[in-house]
Parts: sequence; structure tokens; C-alpha cells
Amino acid sequence: MFRSSINTLGIKGTAFILSALLLTGCATTKDELLTHDGQTMHDIWSREAGSGTGGGRVARELLDARQSLRRPLTSEEIDGAAADQARYSRTAQNEIYSQFKRLPNPDLVMYVFPHLAGTDPVPVPGYSTVFPLYQRVQYALPGERVEDY
Repeated sequence: MFRSSINTLGIKGTAFILSALLLTGCATTKDELLTHDGQTMHDIWSREAGSGTGGGRVARELLDARQSLRRPLTSEEIDGAAADQARYSRTAQNEIYSQFKRLPNPDLVMYVFPHLAGTDPVPVPGYSTVFPLYQRVQYALPGERVEDY
């Protein structure tokens, strides 16, 4: 009798301590956890993007990256662009040598042994048949590798 009351008291005490710990974890406010020092999201964005004070380095890096993308094309790039675009144009040669190469689809050879078939057992001689490994023909996209690895 005495032992069961100690176990009950221990279980109740443990439950009380756990619930007290859980409730103290919820006693903080969002302002204590996530301080924002009076700044709005617009202020933070402006500072990081470089339009505010202290963001000059970031703004300079962003401007340099944009300028490298806006550079004029060289004569080699202009000449090469026409050749690249011509590869995707339809010509007689392009139609013959297709841009979309067929991917390998090996043929499987199956031998059917001689057997009897039908309701009246009719002998069927042995024969070989060929069928592709994959059900559909697959094609590679332009530039994909189609030769053996």
C-alpha cells in the first residue's frame, strides 16, 4: 500500500515538473526572440541592396556583375552565333542527318523450341524471333551523347 502511494506521488511529481518546464518555454515574447531594432523590412532591404548607408560594397558588386552581362558581343561571338543558329535550321543535310539521334535499343533474339500448339496438338517447329529491348524508340536531344561510354 505504502509503495503504490510513493509511485503515484513520483508520477504526479514528474508530470508536474514537466508541465512547468513546458509552460516556462512559452513565457517569452516574439520581440525578445526576434529583435528588429525598429527597422522595417524595407530598411533592411535598402541597406543590403546598397541604397542605404553601409551598402556601398554590395551595390558596387551588383553593378559590376550587371556590367559584365551587358558587355557588347565580340566579332567572334557574332560570327559564331550565326553558325550556332544554322545548326538548328532545317536544311536538306539536316533532314538527312537528324539532330535527334536514335538512342541505342539492342535487339534481343529469342529461340522458341519446337512444341505442340492449339486445341488439336499441332506440331510447331522451332524458330527464332527478334524484338527490341525497349518498347519505344528513344531519341537524344541535340548535343546529348549517343556513342558508347
